[in-house]
Amino acid sequence: MLRLKRLFVLSLVLGCAITAFSFWAVRQPGARLLPPPPQAGVTLAAAPSGITTAVNVTRSPDAQWLSSAASQTGIPARALRAYVTAAVAARGSHPDCGIGWNTLAAVGFVESAHGTYGGGRLDALGQASGPIVGPSLDGDGFAAIDDTDGGALDHDANWDHAVGPMQFIPSTWRLVGRDGNGDGTADPFNIDDAALSAATYLCARGRDLTTAQGWTDAIYAYNQSDAYIRKVRDQATSYAAKAGGAG
Repeated sequence: MLRLKRLFVLSLVLGCAITAFSFWAVRQPGARLLPPPPQAGVTLAAAPSGITTAVNVTRSPDAQWLSSAASQTGIPARALRAYVTAAVAARGSHPDCGIGWNTLAAVGFVESAHGTYGGGRLDALGQASGPIVGPSLDGDGFAAIDDTDGGALDHDANWDHAVGPMQFIPSTWRLVGRDGNGDGTADPFNIDDAALSAATYLCARGRDLTTAQGWTDAIYAYNQSDAYIRKVRDQATSYAAKAGGAG
């Protein structure tokens, strides 16, 4: 029975590509049930679930705007460049998706504080200075997911762990991992690769992130939690508002 339960949880989690873990250190307490008042550059729409979502903001990755927006939002410039570039690339491969950089940035913040969790940082090539590995998915407080990569990414040959700035489970990375920096390798610990892979996943199944339902469905697929959706929504809305006057 325990084995069957584990298999059920595994299929549910992998089917939705749940990231399984959002670092407690970067979660904001007291997620708001209502969004802040609309500000310049932010459009809000009410989803059928009652969760109000922040519709994505698009942008081209020009250097002047990136510098100003990084200062306004507090997002490390190297991470922001990866999010904007990934959103542009995803709109090219999924023209009906409409994903915005602020949604990717919000996910990156909630998952790993843009690759800086635990005092780490991103180098000039977008590589995390240290391995960002979530807790063991051994069924103790988390879903039970047996090892799927021989410990290649998470260094655990018994159980899986979510890895990298965007916190992918190894088996999910194998399916959606993309080479975002053109070096020929898809590396979940590189912010360019991780951001493009996250954008690709969020845009999958023909989702339209310019609609409330499409945006909510995408974030829910990443992590099946209303509280998680609210955290990402609030952060995406905040980023869009702060960067509205940048550049």
